Amino acid sequence: MKFGYWTPVFGSWLRNVDDDSTQGTWEYCRDLALKAESLGYVLTLVPELYLNDIKGHKAPALDAWAVANGLAAITKSIEILAALRPQYHQVALTAKQIATISQICNDRFSINMVSAWWEEEARQYGINFDGHDDRYTLTREYTEVLRGFWEQSPLNYKGKYFEFSNSYNEPKPKKTPLVYAGGESEIGRNTITQFADKYLMHGGTLEEVREKVADMKRRKAEAGLAPFLGFGMAVYMIVRDSEQEAKEELERITTIKNYAEYENSYKDFTGNSNLDVEVSKYDYSVSNRGLRSELVGTPKQVAEKIRAYKEAGLDLLIVQCANMQQELEYIAKKVFPLL
Repeated sequence: MKFGYWTPVFGSWLRNVDDDSTQGTWEYCRDLALKAESLGYVLTLVPELYLNDIKGHKAPALDAWAVANGLAAITKSIEILAALRPQYHQVALTAKQIATISQICNDRFSINMVSAWWEEEARQYGINFDGHDDRYTLTREYTEVLRGFWEQSPLNYKGKYFEFSNSYNEPKPKKTPLVYAGGESEIGRNTITQFADKYLMHGGTLEEVREKVADMKRRKAEAGLAPFLGFGMAVYMIVRDSEQEAKEELERITTIKNYAEYENSYKDFTGNSNLDVEVSKYDYSVSNRGLRSELVGTPKQVAEKIRAYKEAGLDLLIVQCANMQQELEYIAKKVFPLL
């Protein structure tokens, strides 16, 4: 099992706790990346939202791509996985930007294609927000165009959303960047099968992970396409010296103090995402259903659960925790040696 972590562009991942000392600043993200790289984390996912869906619309949120650029330049080995929402990035310019960043970091840059879900954010930023199925069609075409610019000269392409004729985009990346994606609806899974190299999941139970891994492998095979290169999952981890300490921390972060502050984000997320499980208020206490995997307990207990997820088909866990700097180090030193 390999481990990555989420770059805290929003600061805290906790919706119900105000005193988490994780900071949403460039300095914190920089220091965290260098520390995580030295500890053996192989990837950092840089999420992209221009509004803060953890602490509310008025809270700060860093620009994902500015942070990803910075991390690419200062790190040496860790993979930079930047979320990319097609509606917010002109495709030809983005192809050039990614090729340039790949050159900066010696081909350690990948993208997580996200079809977008937050209608209110799109409204506030003047971005067109299509229906759920249309967003996935756009994402597929967008990825095809990116790869076209990275691999062809000139590019000729005609689809529903994009058309290019005799178009040049130089320089090319040395290696075509990997494309990650996640989705749970029928059209989401079908579309991701067509364009993604790796499949990512929200936090889930062992049964949910087994089902998704088996289903996505089947879809690739039936489509006559090369298998996925890997399967990853977002997790929120609480690892403590004793089981009681871990349970107390879990209770602390899931006790809802003022749900009304986050209600707009919750309704927009669940209303605009075609999910295959119900997102409870407990799940929504952290980002990306990270608690659903129940990686809570002592290092030994958590390591046993991680081995079970590996047997279920996962090869990458992307970690959220609090405080990020302290907890990532504790996890690396206490859990990694047990795996």
